[in-house]
Formats: sequence, structure tokens, C-alpha cells
Amino acid sequence: MTIETTLLGTGNPVPAPDRAGAATLVRTPSAHLLVDAGRGVTMRLVAAGVLPVMLDAVLLTHLHSDHICDLNDVITTHWVMSAAPTSLQVVGPPRTAEVVDACLAMLAPDIAYRLAHHDDLTWEPRVEVLEVTGEALAFDRDGTTVRTAATDHRPVEPTVGYRVEHDGASVALAGDTVPCPGLDELCRGADVYVQTVLRDDLVRAIPMPRFQDTVDYHSSVEQAAMTAARSGAGTLLLTHQVPTPAPDAADEWVALAATHFAGRIVWGEDLTRVVC
Repeated sequence: MTIETTLLGTGNPVPAPDRAGAATLVRTPSAHLLVDAGRGVTMRLVAAGVLPVMLDAVLLTHLHSDHICDLNDVITTHWVMSAAPTSLQVVGPPRTAEVVDACLAMLAPDIAYRLAHHDDLTWEPRVEVLEVTGEALAFDRDGTTVRTAATDHRPVEPTVGYRVEHDGASVALAGDTVPCPGLDELCRGADVYVQTVLRDDLVRAIPMPRFQDTVDYHSSVEQAAMTAARSGAGTLLLTHQVPTPAPDAADEWVALAATHFAGRIVWGEDLTRVVC
């Protein structure tokens, strides 16, 4: 294994019983990286064999609630499971520090209760925040690097995607975005390209304007496939599908992508794993 990518949560903002919220685990021989922290993320982490205390960094693509709503659980569990004071690194776009500060403020009563109760817990949660925009080096440790690129999820802005590299292998994690130059650069030659996808035909059939609004700031299945082909990606991994797919719909979604991308296409469900 050089890089192992596990979809922890493939759901969208509408709750589903078998899909946790947006989150992906990327493992290399030297790092455990969590990309986004949607609902149920700590449970899915454990199902993938990783405890929050084992994480080297949390990488946030953007600050929509469905991508960060369980960040507080990651922070708390990382803290209470640590044997000694240990910082959790959180990387994200501008205002990430604001979100982390708000999480810690929300957790203040719980933090006080635990400090009062446990004699061996003498420190508060420690979170180091790095805010990034555009192209940046977000992480570099023992042969694992994480670089960022600007994506386009306007009016949510700025947003970033991440490219994890180790020993010649690479995984691009785009988050929510439409096609854009930053996305093409992020995915160029990547072994695996992980993309949120939307079926615009299905979304437009739902008579609710706020739902139909989602078409203009997510990649459709076809657009994701065109990005994969244009950038020379090896595998397209479909996740965070909008709307929630019917149980027997996978082949139909994959077929739409296959009309534009001749490479490997993997249908994402919770705990789907791809190794490169």
C-alpha cells in the first residue's frame, strides 16, 4: 500500500440511514489524513480501523455544515484519547479558525466537566489551524505531502481541494466544486480522483428551488468524468452523490460517467476503499 483512500461518508445534506456525512480517510505509510468531517465521521473512522487520536491532520475543503458538523466530535475524541498533550492539526480555507474557536466555545462546559473529573487529564484540547487559499503546501511529513488548489463552489468561497502524494502515488480530493482550472491542475495525472457528483436531471425534477440551486455549484457526473479524462486521472471515485441514489442505481450513474471517461470508475458507498 502506498496510498489507501476510504470513503467514510458518501451522504449529502439530506440524512440517509446507510450513508454518513461527507468525509474521506487517506492513509499513507507515514500519515493518517481526514478530509472533511461530516455527520457520523468518528464511527466510520473506527469502522475503517482508525481512531481519531491516530489522525495526523484534518483537511477541510470548505465550511458548509455537512462537511464540518462532526468536527467537534473529532476534536473531543482526539483530546480524551490522548495519553499526553497532543495538538490536532486542522487545515482549511479562511474562517476555519473561526469555526474551530466556535467548536471549542460550544465544548467549554464538557471540557470543564472532564478536567474536573479526571486527574490524569490536565490540559484542554489543542488545535493548530492552518488556513490556506489557492496553491499551498499544507502538510509535509516523512514522504507524505499534501498540496492545495483553488476550487469553485461559489458563492461558498474560497474553497480548496487537496492532492496527497507519497512515493510516486497521488490522490486528488476535490470536495464540492464545478470544473475549473484549479481542479484540472489538482487532478493532473492523479492515480485517484475523488469527486462529489450530482445528477442534474434528477435534481431539476424536484420541485424545490433551494434544491435545484445545487446544480450550479456541483460537478455533474458527466462533468466529473470530463475532468478525469482531461486531467489524465487513472481512477474516478464518485462520492457525496446528489440526490441520494436509489439502492439499484449505481450502474446508471457509472454509465453516465463512462460515456466521457475510459478509465476506471468506482461507485462510492460508505467504506469503499481504493488503493494506489
